[in-house]
Amino acid sequence: MNNCPFCTLAQERIIDSNEFGVTIRDGFPVSPGHTLVIPKRHIGSWFEISKEEQLSLMELLTKAQKVLEKEFSANGYNIGINDGPAAGQTVPHLHMHLIPRYKGDQEDARGGVRWIIPEKAKYWE
Repeated sequence: MNNCPFCTLAQERIIDSNEFGVTIRDGFPVSPGHTLVIPKRHIGSWFEISKEEQLSLMELLTKAQKVLEKEFSANGYNIGINDGPAAGQTVPHLHMHLIPRYKGDQEDARGGVRWIIPEKAKYWE
């Protein structure tokens, strides 16, 4: 945990918090406003946290979306959790991505998060 980037966050990176979690802007954003919601407790999986922690993180997620709406006027959002190495999790501390999406940021945005496995993304064809 000592070298966990989310357990050692600089206070100035935190833009919101509650009893169980914090909100920061992603250090490697995929779009303007890309935000992370992170539990304070070092834990790897959404499925290992308590119901109280889940509700608390969802509250932060909703508040973050309202902030992003005012600041960036996004046209949509992707919300995601990479839960486990097979799902692409590279930091073994649970975190939720709130990614603002904008008209024209992709030629065809249909399929959204389904593009993690590109050959299965175009289910409409």
